[in-house]
Amino acid sequence: MILNADIVRRFDKWLVVICLLMLVFFAYVMHINMATGHSQPYLSEVKYANSQLESFSISRLDDSLDVPWITVANPINLGIQQGQHWIYFHLPEGSDTDDPSLLEVAYPLLDQVTAYFFTDHQALPIHIAVSGDSTVFHNREIQLPSIVFPIPSVQSDIYVILKVVTSGPVKIPLKVWKTSEFVAYSAELNLTIGCFYGFLLAICLSTFFLFLTTRRSVFVFYSAYVFCLLVTLVTLAGLLHAYIGIEKLGFEQHVIAVWANAAVFFVILFTRLLFNLKHEYKKLDGYLKAAALVCIGSMIISMFLPHHILMGAFLFLLSSVVLTTFTVICWLALKGITIARYYCLAWSFLLVSAIIAILDYFGVITTSIPIHYLLMVGATMETLLLTYVVAIGYSQHREQLYASNQKALVQERAVLSAQEDLMTMQQQYQDELEYKVQERTLELEIALRELSEANQELERLNSIDSLTGIRNRRYFDKRLLAEGRRSRREKSALSLAMLDIDHFKQINDRYGHSAGDACICHVATLLQQVLKRSCDDVCRYGGEEFGVILPNTDLEGARTVIETMRQKVENTPVIVDGEGIQMTLSAGVSSVVVTAQDQETILFKHADSLLYRAKQSGRNKVVAEHYTGIAS
Repeated sequence: MILNADIVRRFDKWLVVICLLMLVFFAYVMHINMATGHSQPYLSEVKYANSQLESFSISRLDDSLDVPWITVANPINLGIQQGQHWIYFHLPEGSDTDDPSLLEVAYPLLDQVTAYFFTDHQALPIHIAVSGDSTVFHNREIQLPSIVFPIPSVQSDIYVILKVVTSGPVKIPLKVWKTSEFVAYSAELNLTIGCFYGFLLAICLSTFFLFLTTRRSVFVFYSAYVFCLLVTLVTLAGLLHAYIGIEKLGFEQHVIAVWANAAVFFVILFTRLLFNLKHEYKKLDGYLKAAALVCIGSMIISMFLPHHILMGAFLFLLSSVVLTTFTVICWLALKGITIARYYCLAWSFLLVSAIIAILDYFGVITTSIPIHYLLMVGATMETLLLTYVVAIGYSQHREQLYASNQKALVQERAVLSAQEDLMTMQQQYQDELEYKVQERTLELEIALRELSEANQELERLNSIDSLTGIRNRRYFDKRLLAEGRRSRREKSALSLAMLDIDHFKQINDRYGHSAGDACICHVATLLQQVLKRSCDDVCRYGGEEFGVILPNTDLEGARTVIETMRQKVENTPVIVDGEGIQMTLSAGVSSVVVTAQDQETILFKHADSLLYRAKQSGRNKVVAEHYTGIAS
């Protein structure tokens, strides 16, 4: 889809206004983060030592001070380094009990930070606190996404030693706050950051709803991109650990790698559809397909690589993919596609913030602004401009649709004119055609009625057992299914009984098969005589086995009916060739209120198992149970 310049110019004035508002908002965020209205938050003098200092050395403050500490600038940014890292500083005044002080390590992705607090009057630590994203969030003394420790309230100098263990970059920005100042700062900052997240979420949802209403794939890919970008930023801010609570070393870094790759993957698909590269620029489309495959591969390996290898490989692959995509868009802009200029501008915001973040990550530069704030603003500006591109695309699509409708309307008018010319010719044949149609319709109705009657008779014959004259197994299966549905619909009890003539094989062997058939017919007649309601049915299930369906009947009622059948058969022998043949029945009765599809089949199996139990326990008896295995 190549977008024309006229549509773009219509949106330009609104774009300028929105961008200015976003820049003002960005300046406001930076003002909040760097505000000097509070007590100076950054410490002025901080000392650092590598893993030469062991854990047992800090059991006494005097021993710890003998370590060769190096004075470093705050915030500390050493890039990616393995091992333990130790920070030492002291606070000249104790904390006020009315407004205690707080120590903030303003980088939430550190795996573990242990704080040891000393006074000049005591060599042993007066307080030890542990935090970081490898600890249980709810076990933190102060439950915030950032790493915050309460400073003990004592009226003397406080010395602090921090032990930092992390699989990511060693970035340790230290701040000391009064509690009231920190609360005010956090409330104002969280409100502002929440507006950013809300903005991204609103764009994600609105474009997804556009996809639901228009069914255009470009909207769902853009919505997925914004969502993946939002998850990445939330993880960088430490909120994932706060609200999901997975305590695993390097987990956040793996999450960032996976979701960042997913974001680039979806924006590549969005780009291909937006510029119609598949049909307009096939070679460029091939480059973006390859970049998308690299993103998929990077997502997969990001789940398994160790962190010190993961971040290097992730940043290299991601940078390659992003630069490839950016180069393609720049080429389209140079080809004169107006909308590609805005696309390049949008990516420039995110690329600049991403490059600063990468340099900060590896310790090449150190910024006083938290990197996730910078990335968040860059992502917001980029998302805003891309949303602008999507809006223009949607407007172009509507205009194209309107033009297509107008063209279709002209064609329709031409077709109507041609149809009017044919109306005269059709009119002269209409009467004759209607007569023939009525004649054929009458003949068809007669044939259909006769066929329906024949089908009904055939259906009735197919549902009758040829030997006994009662319903057969085919009818039994259909009726059981129908009654199961009615039980589920009306919340009424459905009872099912399976009956079997005891020792029927011996009857066949002794009296012959014709006598056996007479016995089956006799039992069928007796069973039918017991049933009084029209809705109850007895069917010959097969051989000497019968099934009885009792709708809207509880277990006790069903047991009574089947027991009556058993007694009637036992007390009424059949006379064959002048000789009486005594028979008995065994029966299994199950009852339940059907609540789910296909449960009537389970009910049948339960009744059949109860019949088997009756056989095993001596025959000539009725075993009845509620089926409790069906979830109600």
